[in-house]
Amino acid sequence: MNTIILIAADLAAITVLTFALYLRRHRRRDLVVSYLGMNVGVLAVATALSGSAAGIGLGLGLFGVLSIIRLRSTELAQHEVAYYFSALALGLIAGIGVEPLWLTLSLMGMVLLVMFVGDNPRVLPAYRHQTVVLDRAINNEHELHARLEEVLDGTVHSATIQELDLVNDKTIVDVRYAVRSSRVSQTHADSQGHAVSHDHAASQGPLGFDQPAGALTPAPEELPATQPSASQPQQPVPTSAGVS
Repeated sequence: MNTIILIAADLAAITVLTFALYLRRHRRRDLVVSYLGMNVGVLAVATALSGSAAGIGLGLGLFGVLSIIRLRSTELAQHEVAYYFSALALGLIAGIGVEPLWLTLSLMGMVLLVMFVGDNPRVLPAYRHQTVVLDRAINNEHELHARLEEVLDGTVHSATIQELDLVNDKTIVDVRYAVRSSRVSQTHADSQGHAVSHDHAASQGPLGFDQPAGALTPAPEELPATQPSASQPQQPVPTSAGVS
């Protein structure tokens, strides 16, 4: 009976992790398939081996073997690696089935809670990591930080020069910085009001006045013909030769 409960709990947990957390925040479909397939596969193997005497040791060995797999298809970001191992851990915990049952369910809930909090966009929103290519060869640390803060509009915490090209006058820098609080709040406000402003702009005319949906856009008025002013003398109309 506990095995059925653990399988159902794992399927519910991987659904929350994949669709409610990862897909909603990062929108990468190929990794959704990878997380689901790997979790269910590890769950099946761990459940089948849990009845043997070496179930726990074999499960930990399986975790170690899968942890060294290199994914050569595409490069994974660090947060995607975290989701990868969380899906792996959920399947392994449910497959081994640690007694008592509440402990297993608590461990699975803890994994989901950590991923929910750790990958929340409101946690440390100002901290960024970026590779910057400058159009000058700068080897002075203070000058480099000043230039990066001017370009990135933030406070540079660390800057590591990856390439200093004196021939082409170029500097490639790995930067860890924090954007200013005003820029973070502005970005958050823009992301919230983008959909509203887009729909509102679609219902406005070319001059910004509200008009009912589906209304025809009024044609632009023709410019009036320019009349010569009284202060400017009129140019004589040329006539053909011999005609006064």
